[in-house]
Amino acid sequence: MLATSSSSSRNLLLASLSSTDLALLQPLLEPVTLALRFVLEKPDKHVDAVYFPEGGFASVVAVQARGAQVEAGLIGREGMSGLTIVLGNDRSPHSTYMQAGGCGQRISTVELRKAMQESASLQGSFLRYAQAFMVQTAHTAIANARAKLDERLARWILMAHDRLDDKSLPLTHEFLALMLGVLRAGVTEALHALKARKLIQSARGAIVVLNRKGIERMAGAAYGTPEAEYRRLIG
Repeated sequence: MLATSSSSSRNLLLASLSSTDLALLQPLLEPVTLALRFVLEKPDKHVDAVYFPEGGFASVVAVQARGAQVEAGLIGREGMSGLTIVLGNDRSPHSTYMQAGGCGQRISTVELRKAMQESASLQGSFLRYAQAFMVQTAHTAIANARAKLDERLARWILMAHDRLDDKSLPLTHEFLALMLGVLRAGVTEALHALKARKLIQSARGAIVVLNRKGIERMAGAAYGTPEAEYRRLIG
């Protein structure tokens, strides 16, 4: 699982900052509701604000020219959107939007850039998260290329579970098919495999985690490396 923190901040990346860096950011952060399907970033559009989720999670979705979409990564309370800003650019070809509603903090890109210019340690913290996220996307590519569908589904359920406080995950078959880049029938078959092992329950619009350790065994090598890298880099 991802790291946890005793800080009062519900966003783990913000909670990992030094008191000086957090004090630098806090006056610039605005509380925001992040409803289901709320768009954090549009493909090839200027990023005006960066978000630090505290509940729910967002999908970073790679979009091809012909409209095909496959999820590249997840952002929840462990991280932030706007890594293109951290890396010195102003836009991305990806789409980022909430797949499970929640809340968070928002800062304008102008203010974020100023803060990073003022504090090298703050910029370093965000760059370490960027590295952790790139490891996540690389392992998504490995899973998509090498893992069986039930292993990929198990990995995705674990990643969603890491970012929510509830064992009931608001995941539909249609959504999972999009995220895994497969037909709905394939998702249904993979869900049946997990249900047969009594690892999950599946109801309309939700998946309930019954046996996390069993799901981890099902995911095998497809899950764990990005999470360990996050702990190493962020804490």
